[in-house]
Amino acid sequence: MMDKKPFLTEAQAQQILQDVPTPFHIYDEKGIRENARRINEAFSWNKGFREYFAVKALPNPYILQILREEGCGVDCSSFTELMLSEAVGFAGEEIMFSSNQTPSEDMKKAAQLGAYINLDDATMVDFLDRVAGVPETVFCRYNPGGTFSLGESEEGFQVMDRPGEAKYGMTEEQMADSFRRLKAKGARTFGIHAFLASNTISDEYYPQLAAILFRLAVRLSKAADVHIKYINLSGGVGIPYRPGQPENNIYAIGEGVRRQFEEILVPAGMGDVAIFTEMGRFMTGPYGALVSTAIHEKHIYKEYIGLDACAANLMRPAMYGAYHHITVLGKEDAPCDHTYDVVGGLCENNDKFAVDRMLPRIDIGDLIYIHDTGAHGSAMGYNYNGKLRSAEVLLCTDGEHRLIRRAETPQDYFATLDFTPFYKEMFPGEDEKK
Repeated sequence: MMDKKPFLTEAQAQQILQDVPTPFHIYDEKGIRENARRINEAFSWNKGFREYFAVKALPNPYILQILREEGCGVDCSSFTELMLSEAVGFAGEEIMFSSNQTPSEDMKKAAQLGAYINLDDATMVDFLDRVAGVPETVFCRYNPGGTFSLGESEEGFQVMDRPGEAKYGMTEEQMADSFRRLKAKGARTFGIHAFLASNTISDEYYPQLAAILFRLAVRLSKAADVHIKYINLSGGVGIPYRPGQPENNIYAIGEGVRRQFEEILVPAGMGDVAIFTEMGRFMTGPYGALVSTAIHEKHIYKEYIGLDACAANLMRPAMYGAYHHITVLGKEDAPCDHTYDVVGGLCENNDKFAVDRMLPRIDIGDLIYIHDTGAHGSAMGYNYNGKLRSAEVLLCTDGEHRLIRRAETPQDYFATLDFTPFYKEMFPGEDEKK
């Protein structure tokens, strides 16, 4: 079972505050590197294995550079994610481009970089050919329809999702036809990709997904007479957001996939297949936190603690009702004998990081550490109410810190508006922007 402990001490946080005011997201370089190494080791039995980090989870060049140094590729879904990855130095087979409803310029950029292109729909075959040409290697995304379920685990957590209601992927028949048409247009090797469930806390998810895709690969290779060289298990491996939840064992996961590989692909003469993964949440989620300051308290029908952060800095609790654990830095060992709603300052009643949460007594000025924001945290930030995106800080392996994204300013917020006639009044003393 997972225990929730901050990777940042109050003393370290106070040191960072000398340079970077709250709120800020902070990432643990040591934790990210060690996790990447565990993943690579767990799948080292597969000669062609590569983890393609989902850029959408944490689109910061410093983080991408760390993962590149650890042998990871990147999974991109847009033109700007491709640009970001290119700037860090990723190219060719280090990039997986998986998008849907893809604009022409995005597809052209992926082709220009030599990325692996993963087609989401059968209609994309002709689209790809028309806007960029068909490369030698192409992936297609599979949707089996229906409901995917692992049932109840021993810990009582159920894994279930509904691929049949998802907008992504093709049917098996569409994939076979797409492979035939791609082959006729010049493709020589093929890949399969699928994502069937989100944030699974079960060592059985990847092995069961692998079995589905391995059997599919055997069928498709015969039906379409193609060489399937790559199978991408995509993401879906989750993290324990709550204390007491089980933690995935990546070594058990890798071994489970290996057993399915030996049982299904090797006897079919497909032992050369390379396994890819596209983990975002599992890669960086636990190694990020949102650090905020308690700036107000309110006593009405409930007890409220107001932070200088809001849902614009971390939208998951407001958007999904998602749980994020909270630690009051410096009070880790204090009794959790107060019940609070921990809230932000948006003009939305769902702007709540926690509801009826048992925490230590919180005083104005206390530093509030919100766990597990290293994936889909800062990346999902927005500007409603004129709120500005917060800074991002890297806690380096030597214990020092580095600012890797400055906080937004009002000038950033207004940068895309034509405020030329009003600029001097809004920002006196600065040069007028042309």
